[in-house]
Amino acid sequence: MSKRDYYEVLSLSRTATEVEIKKSYRTLAIKYHPDKNPGDPTAEERFKECAEAYAVLSDPQKRAQYDRFGHAGMGGGGFDPGFSNIEDIFDLFGFGDMFGGRGGRRTTVQRGADLRYDLEISLEDAANGTDEKLSIPRLEKCDTCAGSGTEEGSKPETCITCSGSGQTRYQQGFFSVMRSCPNCAGKGQIIRNPCKDCRGEGRVEREKSLEIKIPAGVETGSRLRVTGEGEGGINGGPAGDLFVVIHVAEHETFERQGANLYSAVPITFGQAALGAEIKVKTLDGEEDLKIPAGTQTGTVFRIKSQGMPALGGRGKGDLFVAVTLITPKSLTKEQRKLLEQLADVEDKDFSDSSFMDKVRNIFG
Repeated sequence: MSKRDYYEVLSLSRTATEVEIKKSYRTLAIKYHPDKNPGDPTAEERFKECAEAYAVLSDPQKRAQYDRFGHAGMGGGGFDPGFSNIEDIFDLFGFGDMFGGRGGRRTTVQRGADLRYDLEISLEDAANGTDEKLSIPRLEKCDTCAGSGTEEGSKPETCITCSGSGQTRYQQGFFSVMRSCPNCAGKGQIIRNPCKDCRGEGRVEREKSLEIKIPAGVETGSRLRVTGEGEGGINGGPAGDLFVVIHVAEHETFERQGANLYSAVPITFGQAALGAEIKVKTLDGEEDLKIPAGTQTGTVFRIKSQGMPALGGRGKGDLFVAVTLITPKSLTKEQRKLLEQLADVEDKDFSDSSFMDKVRNIFG
């Protein structure tokens, strides 16, 4: 099958500059590199094609010969791009330091893992803030070997298989592939005399007691970050962080929606009809609530600034109270007599056509 034009391969015009050639190749090489497209033979062929085109067009003499004679001027020989991984491509363009330099010794210092702790608190604690004591199981630096993983008087040895890089190179047909060194498991070092306490890991499992402050206004899903209280780093690396995820328990009286609270209180027929002043429960105690005469069941009253505080101290939400009319299940003789008298009056009121029209308008 005939080869495609090198300028077409790199999506360039024949007047492309050296900078444009390099930029286009870098973009395409990263896009089609086998490391980013494992098991994709099409991407592998495109990568090979781009590398071959760049090798010719980036060389002034080869480019001039290609421009004059085309593929025939290249001799028809094979071409090995020589890039084993994406780091090699960046090395070509002067970005090798982004990956620690090509062929350099692999660093084994690693940051410790972040940890998550799920904490359930009450609605009252969420409203007022609280201090909580936590016990966190985690991996910490071994004090016996100071994190080195070796016995006192010894030290890790450089792996002779990978020369300390942690990787070995394998040839797979056209490509050279880097893999984790099987001798040192990618660490670049071998521990001949491991520490007895940590067994060569450099870290041991301990339980850490912490006291953290929960700010007022947190809600379910809030995350508190405690810097440096995650797992210890490897080979002297920094510790990770601890993330405390808050879960606010359901309350028997209040339902929370953002910074507002909602509750329901029962009232009697007499209180609804005649009006009354009742006590309403809040998170801080009790508040007086005035019930106007003629209040209907389901009416919602708003009590300002008796909700939840905003996280960060920017005011408070409100408390919304819905009143529900209660019907007694049992009556005394006196209560029954009074209600019968009321029923007689209501019967007369319902006989009035204008009153019935009003009722139909309300329910119809």
